[in-house]
Amino acid sequence: MSKQPRRAGLADTITSAAVAHRFYVQGRSKLEIAEEFGISRFKVARMLTSALENGLVRIEFDLPFPVDVALSEEIRAAYGLRRVLVLNRAQSRAERPELRKRIGALAAQLLSEIAVPGDVIGLAWARSVNAIAESIRSLPRCPIVQLCGVQAGMDMRDRSVETVSRVADATGGTAYPIYGPLVLPDRRTTDILRRQPGIAETFDQFQHLTKAVVSIGAWQPGESTVYDALSPAEREAIGRRGAAAEVAARLFDAEGNALSTGLAHHVLAIPHDLLARIPEVIALGYTEPKARAIAAVLRSGLVTTLITDAKAAEALLAENRPH
Repeated sequence: MSKQPRRAGLADTITSAAVAHRFYVQGRSKLEIAEEFGISRFKVARMLTSALENGLVRIEFDLPFPVDVALSEEIRAAYGLRRVLVLNRAQSRAERPELRKRIGALAAQLLSEIAVPGDVIGLAWARSVNAIAESIRSLPRCPIVQLCGVQAGMDMRDRSVETVSRVADATGGTAYPIYGPLVLPDRRTTDILRRQPGIAETFDQFQHLTKAVVSIGAWQPGESTVYDALSPAEREAIGRRGAAAEVAARLFDAEGNALSTGLAHHVLAIPHDLLARIPEVIALGYTEPKARAIAAVLRSGLVTTLITDAKAAEALLAENRPH
C-alpha cells in the first residue's frame, strides 16, 4: 500500500498561516519573516509554496475589466509581445457583432490610457477598429490618421473616414481621412489618387505615426477586406504565393514574412516599411478561424499589443507549439 502524505497538524498549519499572512498581506520579506520565526529563509519559501499547493492560501484576481490575466500572459510570453489582452471566456461567448464591440471597447480603453500628447495615431479600416469610436471617451489632443482606403459598398457608419472623424472629435485633434477605395483597378489610378491633395496630405502623416490600431485579416472569404475586394483569379494567385494574413492591405505568409505580390501598387494604404516603423501597433485579431493568420502576423514582429478572445487565444497557443 502506498503511504498517505501526513496531514499538517494544528500547530504547523497556524505557523504556515502566520508566515503567509506576513508575506502576502503585510508585505514582509522572507528574510524578515525568517528572523522573526527563527528559521531559514529557504524554509519560509518552502512554507509559502506549500501554503499555495495545499489551498491554505489562494491568490485571486478581481479585475474591473473582462480580461483573462493568465491566458493573456501565456500569449504574451509565447509570442514575445509587449502586452496582450484576452477577453475572458464569459465575455468571449458572444456572436461576432457583439464580440467585435467588446474587443473594440477594450482597445478604446487601452488607447485612452496609453496615448500621450504629441502622439500621431493611425487607424486601419476594420469593423472592430470602427467599434473603438463607439467606446472612446477622451484622448489627448493628437492627429488621427486613416491608414487605408475603404471597402466599396460599406454602410457609412462602417467606413473608416467616419471613425477617424469621430475619434478625432474625442481628441480635439486633426483628422486625416482617405476619401478613396481600398483596392483600385490599376497602378495608374492608384498613383493619380495618391497625388490628390487630401490623400497626399494623409500619406505625408504616415512617417510621423507613433501608435496605430489595426485589424488582422485571414486570407479567406469573409475574413479579409482585401480578399473580398479582389476577383477570384486574383485571390487564387495571391493564395498560391503563400498569403495567410493581411493587415491594412499588407500581406504576410504563415511564417510572418511580408509578401510582395504587386498588390501594393493597387491599394490606397500605408506602405509596409512605414507600418513596420510604428513604435506601438495594437492589433485586433479574434475568433478561432483567424488563429493561423493572427499567429503569422505576430511572428512578423509588426505587433506590440494583441487584443483577442479566449477561443482564439487557446488556438494561438496550439499554433505556437512545435509540430
